[in-house]
Amino acid sequence: MRVLMLGGTEFVGRAVTEAALARGHEVTVFHRGRHEPPAGVLSLHGDRTADGGLAALTDGSWDVVVDTWSGAPAVVRAAARLLAGRVGRYVYVSSRSVYAHPTPPDAGEDAPLVAGSPDDGDAADYPRAKRGGELAVLREVGEDRALLVRAGLILGPGENIGRLPWWLARAARGGDMLAPGPRDAGIQYIDCRDLAEWTLDAAEAGRGGAYDLVSPVGHATMGALLDACVQVTGGRAVPRWTDPEPILAAGIEPWLHLPVWIPPGEQHDTMHGSTVAKALAAGLRCRPVLETVADTWAWLDAIGGSAPQRPDRPRVGLDPDVERKVLAGRPREEASS
Repeated sequence: MRVLMLGGTEFVGRAVTEAALARGHEVTVFHRGRHEPPAGVLSLHGDRTADGGLAALTDGSWDVVVDTWSGAPAVVRAAARLLAGRVGRYVYVSSRSVYAHPTPPDAGEDAPLVAGSPDDGDAADYPRAKRGGELAVLREVGEDRALLVRAGLILGPGENIGRLPWWLARAARGGDMLAPGPRDAGIQYIDCRDLAEWTLDAAEAGRGGAYDLVSPVGHATMGALLDACVQVTGGRAVPRWTDPEPILAAGIEPWLHLPVWIPPGEQHDTMHGSTVAKALAAGLRCRPVLETVADTWAWLDAIGGSAPQRPDRPRVGLDPDVERKVLAGRPREEASS
């Protein structure tokens, strides 16, 4: 299969590129040249946001194009329009953020969606931007050839957002570690490599339409994630499980200051309580949380311990002074539930 990867040098795009190469596919990577793509690809350079930036894609045809763009929908529209007659299938890696909040319990692909426009040149509103990207692909390529991969929280080696890398670095620092409860609260995420394998499977099978791609409910908990972080970093940290109330009272923001974590409630159910029956029926397989954590730690170690950071995303993590203050005011026997 001839694969065109728009991006392909970092995180999700790189995972897809490496998986495609491992399958023996012929892979072309279109990128800006800021990072070296995996060995074995045909490399084309261009900047999608610049006038004439798609010139390198004027010629050529591919069986499938994979697009992970998360900015202005008009950029997706331009690429889809240019490639529509020369690709068999257009895969757009979208987001579960396209669903209107609050989403119903056990929501799936038929849940209400936010508004969006394929012609929007603004990326300030992430959910609307991703929905606009979906609409651009559907309009330019057609529903029968469009595969919309609505990913949830993405973790794994190569992460350039900083969520799992932050927890690993915190666990490696050791000592008492603020662990946001409840310990058994479920979390849903997708390993970037599992996303890549499923996406290629779906493209090879000629699948179309929208699929939510995240681990099933019950696959992992906050406790399992943090226990794995402590284990792979040498066991120097001691998780101190703390109820949400004192954490929130200290001004700590869920998801931003304590990555992945969302306290019980409507937002938690929206982010960590959706059904993925459709993707599971289409072959989705999710590796154990310990494998994702261990491989991410090995990757961090291989690159010197400091993860790359996307410039368009805020840095995540908790100030050590704030952590110490919360732990200092924590009852001696905090509830572990």
